[in-house]
Amino acid sequence: MYKIFKFGGASVKDAEGVRNLKQILDLYKDEKLIVVISAMEKMTNQLEKVLDSWYYQSDSLETNFEIVKNFHLDIAKQLEKVQGEITSVLLPILDRLWEIVSGENSNNYDKDYDNIVSFGEYLSTQLISTYLNLNNYENVFACAIHLVITDDSFREGKVIWEKTEKAIQSFVAEHPNKTIITQGFIGGTLKGEVTTLGREGSDFSAAIFANCLNAKDVTIWKDVPGLLNADPKFYPDAVKLDAISYQEAIELAFYGATIIHPKTIKPLQNKNIPLLVKSFLAPQNEGSTIADVDSIKKIPSYIFKTEQILISIFPKDFSFIAADNLTKIFSYISKNKLKINLMQNSAVSFTICIDNKPNRFANLLKDLQEEFFVKYNTNKKLITIRHHTPEAIKHVIGKQHVILEQKSRSTLQVVM
Repeated sequence: MYKIFKFGGASVKDAEGVRNLKQILDLYKDEKLIVVISAMEKMTNQLEKVLDSWYYQSDSLETNFEIVKNFHLDIAKQLEKVQGEITSVLLPILDRLWEIVSGENSNNYDKDYDNIVSFGEYLSTQLISTYLNLNNYENVFACAIHLVITDDSFREGKVIWEKTEKAIQSFVAEHPNKTIITQGFIGGTLKGEVTTLGREGSDFSAAIFANCLNAKDVTIWKDVPGLLNADPKFYPDAVKLDAISYQEAIELAFYGATIIHPKTIKPLQNKNIPLLVKSFLAPQNEGSTIADVDSIKKIPSYIFKTEQILISIFPKDFSFIAADNLTKIFSYISKNKLKINLMQNSAVSFTICIDNKPNRFANLLKDLQEEFFVKYNTNKKLITIRHHTPEAIKHVIGKQHVILEQKSRSTLQVVM
């Protein structure tokens, strides 16, 4: 049975990170591995700048491209035993990227997004695969656009599971007992067009491979000791959760916990495949496990989401908020590809909290204002506490001004 490893951008942010990845793989030489790798740290953001400067015809295109190029070539030079071996693999990919952004865009931003931003994963996996082969770690490079088959919902590709399973199983059968290096985040349509699975979708990629291969387990390698009850950037007192259930993980992901991608858990739960979260800085430590377990002790977990927009929607005819109003509102939210982080309704209003995605929010606002009165507040913070206690609420919220509160027996959400 295969073990699936996923390495995020922080784990391969420099030459030392690539060397450390090999040291981790060396600990598992007797295992059959599929290694799913993200773009190197901050390269997705940088490629978004390349995309925007090309799509909107900015003078900064060449500068933004050179940052991507030099970043990868500098790492290659630090890793090469003989000058040029890894570089010679990367240059054709970089040349192809420059060729694309030297031409016309497709007038479909989301399609061009997938085509350009996916180069981050191509570059990282080609670099790492070549480095490993040069250092006595034999592996096979796999292109995910031919393995993870999706529809043409660009930037949110929906997996066609039957075809994906067939493609993955066929590729693995052709390369038995070989470590396979592939990309996270990326899929492809039946026509061979590049799609992506949503931002931070590499975790989901690992779950897709695991599900299709009935894997032994999935390990996500992070810069934290395991699954924490809060992001330590916002909550310095965060503690490690040794084991939680699939259901609890789904709840945390739904509310925005950044340690796992929201789509990741279900494909694993369906096959009862454990998900391990371990530190790439201390790979021999225990880490955390998400599996079919009973969470005996309910430790409060805290999820902090900044840059939130709180929107209140009112019918223009002063009628009640009824099913037909909600149907229209939800259709506009879906059309603009926005996710509701909190919702609450009264007799005459419907209030939602969403992430601040400026272009999508502007379009949503335009759609809503055709039929509703709309009020909104920007730059708000949403805090979710799972398994809240009076002490936990007091500790995190204190005397801060709460604009909106929603509370159930297990979960408290407040907008501040």
